[in-house]
Amino acid sequence: MSAIKLRTPITSQAAMSLKAGDEVLLSGVILTARDAAHKRLHDLIVRGKPVPLNLKDAVIYYAGPTPPRPGRAIGSCGPTTSSRMDPFTPELLKMGLGGMIGKGDRSAEVRKAIKKYKRVYFLATGGIGALLSTKVKAAKAILFKDLGPEAIYKMEVADFPLIVGIDPKGNDIYDKAKRKSV
Repeated sequence: MSAIKLRTPITSQAAMSLKAGDEVLLSGVILTARDAAHKRLHDLIVRGKPVPLNLKDAVIYYAGPTPPRPGRAIGSCGPTTSSRMDPFTPELLKMGLGGMIGKGDRSAEVRKAIKKYKRVYFLATGGIGALLSTKVKAAKAILFKDLGPEAIYKMEVADFPLIVGIDPKGNDIYDKAKRKSV
């Protein structure tokens, strides 16, 4: 099976063509955001303040990139554990977030929201942050710069290797793995 080539932004229509377990090579613009940035975004939403990002069909990568080596756009940028963003994710999906990239299982509430809003959760392989950084063509901190590596970065990626972890129909590769082990 060859990987599906996909470009950002990720509309719900584009997401609907994906199935849990599909291999994807993602190209285009993605945003990074970890715990602290998610909390700040969530706090803005709860207070009714404008969110200074267009999240419509955007993809957020749960990563905190390290400073770049000479000649590179970014340093190591491996995925972080996605469940830490679970308290904030349904609200971002409601705002039109197209997809998320991380590692690990998601809560029942997040899986339900992914299905409701017809969005997608991608898995990136942990432990290969240096290799993943070679797929980043440009990177710039754009919001919450005081958070250092946890600032929100805008990154241009080419053929970023991913696996569909949860598809828009609610199919979850972790559920499939659990059923197989029983």
